Amino acid sequence: MCISCLGLMAENYHTQLIPVISFSTKEAMDAILTYSKNAAELLNRRKVYRDIIFKYLAAKKIAVSPSSEKNQLIQRALEFWRESATESVSSAPESSSFNGQNSVPSQDKSNDTSHSGSLDCQLLGEHFCRWFYPLLNSQNPILGCEKGYWGPQHFWENTVLKFAYRTTQESTEEYCGAQMASLRLLALTREERLLFNPSIDTGGLKCAISRHGLVVVAVAGTIHRDNQCLGIFEQIFGLIRCPVTASWKIKNVNLKILGQSALGALGSIESAPRPSIQYKTKDLEEYYS
Repeated sequence: MCISCLGLMAENYHTQLIPVISFSTKEAMDAILTYSKNAAELLNRRKVYRDIIFKYLAAKKIAVSPSSEKNQLIQRALEFWRESATESVSSAPESSSFNGQNSVPSQDKSNDTSHSGSLDCQLLGEHFCRWFYPLLNSQNPILGCEKGYWGPQHFWENTVLKFAYRTTQESTEEYCGAQMASLRLLALTREERLLFNPSIDTGGLKCAISRHGLVVVAVAGTIHRDNQCLGIFEQIFGLIRCPVTASWKIKNVNLKILGQSALGALGSIESAPRPSIQYKTKDLEEYYS
């Protein structure tokens, strides 16, 4: 949806938005989408002219007044994208979503699963990791395997992704919304060619349930590219079950990546301690409070 709007811009206009590196048109469009915080922020950019949005809406046969201001056109475009996203999610293959099968005792599946008494959160977290990471890694073209059905349908519309990484210096990013969170995580494997190797069976997984019923899944592991181990990662998810589809969707994501050059006193990755989760259960219960 955002892509078709960007497609109306001239090739040299794409590169004006990201002028530092020479990109092809497709690469420029992917980069613009990936590093925009959300759709509204993208459309509100000074170089995204009113006429571009107007032509896009006209091409989609959406009636708007020729005298509409840019902010009015933006609101109409956002409404259209929200409607289209809802239709896209409803048509996605049911098997592509994470339903936490076998994590809830069969006799309790009809009950409220937000309480620890009726939900094995550790088992749910393990099943989630064995679903999420193969799906994300499958988007890496180096693997040459069949790609899973990745997309915003796995996230809540108000998802927040916080991403911090440290190599020679520390950087932080934040993305709001299902589309932007999905695209940024996708870029890690598809564009940056990273592979996530979670240490699920060796202390790299710990789960808890908040007092509001949010399932918190904390994962640690190593990051790879090709045949190289680049560093370690810690990723914490907040999961909420959708009452309509009964699938679990991602509400929050906090991802930290520590490169080999930032390990400092730990030495090389090979000599560093095995990635593990140090949070106590109570800390995780209150992590997103």
